[in-house]
Amino acid sequence: MNIVTAFFQQCTQTPQATALVEEDQAITYAEFKSRIEKIAAFLQTQHGQNQCIALALDRGINAACAIYGILCAGAIYLPLDIKNPATRLNYIIQDAQPNYIIGQGAAPEWLDKAALWLNIDALVCRTENITPTIVEPSALAAILYTSGSTGNPKGVALSHQALGNFATWASQTFAINHQERMASLAPFHFDLSIFDLFSSLACGASVYFLPSRLSLSPSRLTAWLAEKQISSWYTVPSLLSFIALKGALDVTPLPHLKRILFAGEVFPTQHLIKLANLLPNTELYNLYGPTETNVCCYWQVDRTRLNIEQTIPIGKAACDAKLSIDADTGELQVNSLNNFSGYWQQGRLKALSPRIYPTGDKVSLNQHGEYEYHGRLDRMLKCSGYRVEPAEIEQCINQLEHIESCAVVGIKDTTSGQRPAAVVVLMTDASLAEAIKPLRQLLAPYMQPCKFIVVDSLPALSNGKTDYQAIQKLFNA
Repeated sequence: MNIVTAFFQQCTQTPQATALVEEDQAITYAEFKSRIEKIAAFLQTQHGQNQCIALALDRGINAACAIYGILCAGAIYLPLDIKNPATRLNYIIQDAQPNYIIGQGAAPEWLDKAALWLNIDALVCRTENITPTIVEPSALAAILYTSGSTGNPKGVALSHQALGNFATWASQTFAINHQERMASLAPFHFDLSIFDLFSSLACGASVYFLPSRLSLSPSRLTAWLAEKQISSWYTVPSLLSFIALKGALDVTPLPHLKRILFAGEVFPTQHLIKLANLLPNTELYNLYGPTETNVCCYWQVDRTRLNIEQTIPIGKAACDAKLSIDADTGELQVNSLNNFSGYWQQGRLKALSPRIYPTGDKVSLNQHGEYEYHGRLDRMLKCSGYRVEPAEIEQCINQLEHIESCAVVGIKDTTSGQRPAAVVVLMTDASLAEAIKPLRQLLAPYMQPCKFIVVDSLPALSNGKTDYQAIQKLFNA
C-alpha cells in the first residue's frame, strides 16, 4: 500500500478538477500529479525508498507537492516549522538525520548542514507515468516532531497504515466528495494536516490554503470562507472562539459551510454555544487524540446538550479504536491502527510497538457512554494536599462574563506546595477585579488562583495550541 495511491486513482477520474488553491494560484489534479512525479523521480534516482526527507517550506502548493512526491518515492516526509528558532530547527535536523532537506531557493543561513539542501525548483526529471512505490503497511510515511513539551522535541513516527486508516475513516465519516472545498490552515508539522492532505484529495475535493495572515483578523477570515464557498474546515478551538466572538458571523452568512471539525485543545463551552448559534446549519465535531494516536475519539456536537457549566464530551471511539480506562489513574488507553510506530531518534526508529498507547489524559464515561476529558495527568497540581486539575479551574474562569479565554498553570508555594495561577484575556473594559469576583463562589479556596496576569491573547504554539511553557515563564519571570 501507499497513502498516495488513492490520489493517483482520483487523477484518472477527474484530471481537470481543481486540486489545490493558494492565493491566486490554482492547479488541477493532472498538474499536481505532474509535479509530484518530477520530485518522486529525482528521489528514486537517489535510492529514495525509506529515506527521511525534511521539508523547509511554508504550507502551500509547493509543500504539498513535496510531501506527495516524497511518499510516492517510498520515502518519509518530515515537515519543519521554519518559523522556529534556528537552534531548534538544527536540533531537529541533527536528531532526525534526514538524507535531504527540500526548500526553495538557496540554502538558508540558519542551516548548519547546507550540503543537504535541495531547491524544489531545480528538481526537474523526465517522467513517464510514475506510479507510487508499493510499501508495506508498517513502512513509515511521516515524522512529526511534537511542539511545546518539556525537554527536547520528539519525532512521532507514523506509518502508511496509520495515516491511511485515519484518512479513510475521516472521508467516510464526514462524507467527503469531489464537490467539497476544504479550508487548510493547519501547518504540515501538525497532525490536523493529515485530514487536509489525504482525506480530501483521495475523494477528489479541492483544498484551499487559508492565508495565515487572516487568522489575526476574524472578520476577514469569515469573509474569505464565504467568498471561497468553503464546505469543510478542520482547525483549533482557540481560533473558532476568536471567530465566534469577533468574526462578524451575524452579518456574514456561510451557507456552504457543511461542517467544522476541531481538535487540539478544550473548546470553552460558552464560546462553542455562541458558534453553534451563529452557524445553526453547520455540523460541528469535536475530535480528540494525541499525535501518537491521531484521532481516537469524536463527538458530533448535540446543540440540545450544550451547557455552559459543563465541558463537552470527547465522545466515542473513532477509527475502530479500542479504548479503555486505567482503573487506578483514570488514564485513557488506546489500541488503534492509527497508533504511531515509535519515536524517531538519532536518525532511526526507536520502535515501541505501542499496541496500547497510554495517552496521559484523564477521562471518565458519562451516562451516554461517551468519554469525558478531565485534563492531562501531568498537569495535575497538588495544592494543600488536594489534587487539583487546572482544566477544571479553566472551565470555571471561562464561564465568567468578562473573560474571553484563560490558561492555568501551577507555581511553587512554600506553604502549600503548589498554587494555581491564571493568565486571562478580558473580553470587555471591565477591571480584572470585577471580572474574577464570581470565582469566590465557584471555586474552593485551595483552587483559587493566587495570581492573575492579563494579556491581549494567550501565547500559542505554531499549531495554534496554547503554549503552557510560555505561560509558565510569565510567572517565573
